[in-house]
Amino acid sequence: MKKEEIEQLRIGDFHYDLPDGRIAKYPVEPRDASKLLVYSGRTITTAVFRDLPAFLPPESLLVFNNTRVIHARLLFRKPTGAVVEVFCLSPLVPEEYNVNFQQRERCAWSCMIGNAKRWKDESLQMEVASPAGSLTLVARRKGTCPSGVAVEFSWNDPSFTFSEVLEFAGKLPIPPYLNRASEEKDDETYQTVYSHVEGSVAAPTAGLHFTAGVMEKLRQKGLSTVEVTLHVGAGTFKPVKSPTIGGHGMHTECLSVSRDAIASLLAHNGKTIVVGTTSLRTVESLYYIGAKLYRRPDALPHELSVSQWEPYEPDEEIPPKAALQSILDYLDRHGEEQLISATQILIAPGYRFRYADALVTNFHQPESTLLLLISAFVGDDWRQIYRYALDNGFRFLSYGDSSLLWRE
Repeated sequence: MKKEEIEQLRIGDFHYDLPDGRIAKYPVEPRDASKLLVYSGRTITTAVFRDLPAFLPPESLLVFNNTRVIHARLLFRKPTGAVVEVFCLSPLVPEEYNVNFQQRERCAWSCMIGNAKRWKDESLQMEVASPAGSLTLVARRKGTCPSGVAVEFSWNDPSFTFSEVLEFAGKLPIPPYLNRASEEKDDETYQTVYSHVEGSVAAPTAGLHFTAGVMEKLRQKGLSTVEVTLHVGAGTFKPVKSPTIGGHGMHTECLSVSRDAIASLLAHNGKTIVVGTTSLRTVESLYYIGAKLYRRPDALPHELSVSQWEPYEPDEEIPPKAALQSILDYLDRHGEEQLISATQILIAPGYRFRYADALVTNFHQPESTLLLLISAFVGDDWRQIYRYALDNGFRFLSYGDSSLLWRE
């Protein structure tokens, strides 16, 4: 489909009735006891998630997003008693996540501010206790930035990194549609068992069903795995308010993929099973990054990011493996082991998939860009899939049940 046709898609056509009682407020225990809907060859069946490996062909490759959710919510109490929430979205100074998290005196982030009218020009302070001692965290407004308010953080004990400051000072953000405060057990249940790269403000929830036992079953079956990183931003919950998709602006998220992971994708000839919509957005973004480098090997890093409408612009089709090879060549020329870029990709009906054969994913909100992605993957059968899930007691959204969707 052409860009103009995609822009005219009506978001109301991706509606279904989701009763509040079907939204899972907490995960099942153990997490791999959740239900699994299997869609294959237009047939739908019910299974248990721990049995996922049995539904995957030999020599399959699974792609996981290894991002870890940070304690992004900082609640500062003013002397008046007013509480101002500073929600960390993405690093500004230094701009790279791993470098920013290692700062020991100060750093700056793009933030959302709750109760903003209570915070003028004064600095906010918070006394932070930790097993290693206490410190004072200070926040100062530094103006606006494209994605929010620029906030500089400083603290009075250089023995703490900013990563540690957030861990002790902040609260874990959980999805707003859960309509409850975060609890101590969310620190475990709202992280995947393979998460280890800090940076997200929301979990890649398809991965929440995996346990060490399921991962071991994958290994025993001889299935391969690779990890990519896409730091999930708060924009993932941004509702589509325009009547057509053309009026919706996609959020930008930072991605990072190792040379080894790209080489594994390039060498793989079996089925590729992508775990979660964030992993899917990452691997599909690789195609457009690689296509740019195929056409322009001297492209600069800031030119590699993927824009919202890029998949629907007319251009010469590049073989998917040639695109991956172009990224490897680029990394070799620059002596880099990691591709770091950003994506704003919108995957909607009419999108052409290059790498994903199957998708492991939860059930998504009505009239959301994630539901558009599901429709792009399975076509109009998304309605049949979601009706089956509603009729058969599946739980929805972040802490809900899972599905394995095979692309036709």
